[in-house]
Amino acid sequence: MELGWLLWGAAVLLLLHVLMELSPAVNFVLRVGFYYLLCVVSSALTVPVCLLVNGGRTVKNMRRVAGGGGIIKTVVKTFKYFFGLRFEVKGLENFEVEGPAIIVSNHQSMLDMMGLMEVLPDDCVQVGKKELMYAGTVGLVIYLGGVIFINRKSTTSAKMVMAEVAKTMATDKVKVWVYPEGTRNCTGDLLPFKKGAFHVAVQAQVPVIPVVYSSFTTFYNPKKNLFTSGKIKVEVLPPIETKGLTSDDVSDLTDRCFRIMRETLFRLSGRPS
Repeated sequence: MELGWLLWGAAVLLLLHVLMELSPAVNFVLRVGFYYLLCVVSSALTVPVCLLVNGGRTVKNMRRVAGGGGIIKTVVKTFKYFFGLRFEVKGLENFEVEGPAIIVSNHQSMLDMMGLMEVLPDDCVQVGKKELMYAGTVGLVIYLGGVIFINRKSTTSAKMVMAEVAKTMATDKVKVWVYPEGTRNCTGDLLPFKKGAFHVAVQAQVPVIPVVYSSFTTFYNPKKNLFTSGKIKVEVLPPIETKGLTSDDVSDLTDRCFRIMRETLFRLSGRPS
């Protein structure tokens, strides 16, 4: 009986392997499905650990604070080995600013979570879309990691959340990670930046630290059913100071950051600017 099940299991695995080799669509669906399954299972196992070790919702669960915690980061950093992804990181020393800061980065796909955990600095919380709260155990573990949720469909709500972000940053002395494009963009280019994060930076007079990930399109492209192994280049750029700036300078600050990040994106991706 057990031998029969083993043979059936081996046959199914062999069939899946053949289909993955023959059909890019099957390969894409199976790899994406496995990614979601990995997220669900790992988050279900991580939630009780976060509760037992750190007692509930705290940035300590996401990334260590003063030498403790870091449970979620430790788990997510193992994902890259399942998908054959390699990260080449430069400029981590640029995170070493005293006090709070706004970190902005490009936002490409569901795989961004792995890239985030590769470089996430100490004492850093993320701003994420409100819909993530309802993603089962994944939403719960993100909540426990201290993520600040924003309703992208409500301008009033978004402004209130960004005001809360500024308050949290000042009170808890943390860095805040924001995706200024506002949504995923797997085109190999940048979408126009929303100004909320830059308003907060100017209001709080804290530096903006740009982080750029090379384009995923050579190994991950849903439109082409492409999902293979690959290398991701990550560069943390020098902080952009905001001391002395006012609300009148927000547009220029946003445009400056956009230009710097776009040029870096093209350079890291081997594209002409």
